[in-house]
Amino acid sequence: MHNQQGKDIISDQTCLELVLGDIIKAEVDAIVNPADTDLTGGGGLDKAIQRAGGLQLQNACKEICIHQGGCPTGKAVITNGGNLRAKYVIHTVGPVWKGGLEGEPILLASCYQTCLQLAVDNGIQSVAFPSISTGYFKYPLQEATEVAHKVMEKFIESSEKVPKRILFILPNDKTYICYVRTFLKLGFISYTL
Repeated sequence: MHNQQGKDIISDQTCLELVLGDIIKAEVDAIVNPADTDLTGGGGLDKAIQRAGGLQLQNACKEICIHQGGCPTGKAVITNGGNLRAKYVIHTVGPVWKGGLEGEPILLASCYQTCLQLAVDNGIQSVAFPSISTGYFKYPLQEATEVAHKVMEKFIESSEKVPKRILFILPNDKTYICYVRTFLKLGFISYTL
């Protein structure tokens, strides 16, 4: 993972970090997996996380599918981390971008909210997020970043319990710079190289 990161203590309990790196290698309690509804590791980051987690993680996903029928868009489920450094994986299904007229912003906000609540409910103190839906699902990066910011700010300000560390681990310069600029512009994080 690169050492470039912006961070700021945003409440007495929570530190938010923006990191340029590989979420699979994150040393946190939980990572968030941008999954498909059937939790089979279809492609992109989802596939990479499932491969890295190995059979234990893949079998946990299969069990959820057997008992719950998968995970609907905008929701999240939690499994063990298998072979990952993270103890848990929180799988969330982001919306496919269809022009923004089919409730995509609400569904994306629900992804972040549900993941944060699952983290709290499971005593997770550090959680790493990717940029949900901005890859294979084609959600416009700027709009997705603004949704992520709004949810984080509201959750941190209004919830009694919040993870101590919330990270966004971003895979490339374009995504990383967008997050830094958006979070700075919206007054939520200070940034230094």
